[in-house]
Amino acid sequence: MRGPEEKKLTPSAGGRKKKQPEKKAHSMRTELSGIVIFIIAIALIVIGLANAFLLTPFYRVNKQKKIEACYRKINALSDASALTNEILTISVQDNISVTIVDSDFQSIVATTSDAERNTMRLFGYYTGFYSDSVHVIEKKHNYVIQETTDSRIHTSYLEMWGQLSSGDYFLLQTPLESLSSATRLTNLFYIAAGSVVIIVAAVAISFVMKRYTKPIVQLTDLSKRMANLDFDARYKGKETNEIGDLGRSFNKMSDELEKSISDLKAANVELQKDNEKKTQIDEMRKEFLNNVSHELKTPIALIQGYAEGLTDGVADDEESRDFYCGVILDEAKKMNLMVRRLLTLNQLEFGNDPVVMDRFDIVQLISGIISGMQLMISENGAEVSFPYNQPVYVWGDEFKIEEVMNNYLLNAIQHCEGEKRIEVTLDQDENHLVTVSVFNTGKPIPEEDIGRVFEKFYKVDKAHTRSKGGSGLGLSIVKAIIDGHGQKCGARNYDNGVSFWFTIEGKV
Repeated sequence: MRGPEEKKLTPSAGGRKKKQPEKKAHSMRTELSGIVIFIIAIALIVIGLANAFLLTPFYRVNKQKKIEACYRKINALSDASALTNEILTISVQDNISVTIVDSDFQSIVATTSDAERNTMRLFGYYTGFYSDSVHVIEKKHNYVIQETTDSRIHTSYLEMWGQLSSGDYFLLQTPLESLSSATRLTNLFYIAAGSVVIIVAAVAISFVMKRYTKPIVQLTDLSKRMANLDFDARYKGKETNEIGDLGRSFNKMSDELEKSISDLKAANVELQKDNEKKTQIDEMRKEFLNNVSHELKTPIALIQGYAEGLTDGVADDEESRDFYCGVILDEAKKMNLMVRRLLTLNQLEFGNDPVVMDRFDIVQLISGIISGMQLMISENGAEVSFPYNQPVYVWGDEFKIEEVMNNYLLNAIQHCEGEKRIEVTLDQDENHLVTVSVFNTGKPIPEEDIGRVFEKFYKVDKAHTRSKGGSGLGLSIVKAIIDGHGQKCGARNYDNGVSFWFTIEGKV
């Protein structure tokens, strides 16, 4: 298919406009690969820094926790000399040498071959004559935790010494291996391993990204061809993931666009059928005139008949004359009401009575209408329920919405049967759309009629409507008003009655 013709640039005072060169887009493959490699590098650096600065403190804290746990186990033994084997087990498990002496510093338990030297060390701690460097980490009432360096063999130890609950003295000692060289070696390993990981990851990511970005590149090319109205372009990938779904959506969109253009061309053909539409409008006009003439025929005949009766002297007494005049006046009022409603409906349908949007309280409006109709409600033995007293603000033409509510309530009162119960309800959804419903008990509307009750002059029960003075225009006016507000209205059957509803925009 040919694309649209390019528009020619018009010359201006500064000469011809130059087309700005398109900015070269960054490759998604390059960007994603760089981001992933950067994240891996940051993770390796964080691990290396944690190893360099946190490994040694972590090791020392762990050693201190083990030596404290060892102390608690030994202190819980009632007789250290009788439980030498258990102490040896504890010592071997945690690599802690245990020395226990009595109050005279005579050896009770020693798990190291250098028991005499450790006894002297313990004696030196108590007398204060120990000469090696000591760094006290924690000092409690019964024990001291410290770090010492043996000057004889240049080895650091974590020690705990003090007095057991049995009164014996103890010395717990565990060696602190040199971590500085181990940390440096570990960091070198991380640097070497990290470099290899980054190189391997770069190659693997480049391969993976190429595989995953290839269909995206195809989709980009497809979108450009579609922008030029080339609807023969198709995405041919077989992926079952979101990219595949996107490609298939592109194909569907291409089909829909092509169909839409075809529909537009078909619409041009439809414009040639205006003559048929004019014929339909003429038929509608004829139907409207027939309906009007049919509705006016009955009251005119009644008026004519009773007027002739008065003229001929048929009603020779005052009571009969009053009855004849009453019928004439009643029918004249019905004709006047129907003509006014026709004029109102005509103005609404042709837009001669524009909607004036105001903010008003629909609860107050409905309450006022119900109060005004209270006498009619009582005469019909009906009961109206409207359980709302808090304001509900809506946007609309207050006078026209009042006309809608008047029609709905009059309709409900006239057709209320059985329990003679009328319920008016409001319901507001999350989009601030208010639905007003008027329900009355009685006979449901036949299903074949419920879809036509808003048509002009349509009556479900013609005899009943006539007796109540209805013309079949009230609900048509309702629909015209609601359509003018851009909202919806309708009727819904229930087992015990009928509900008429409409929507209106609530306060935002």
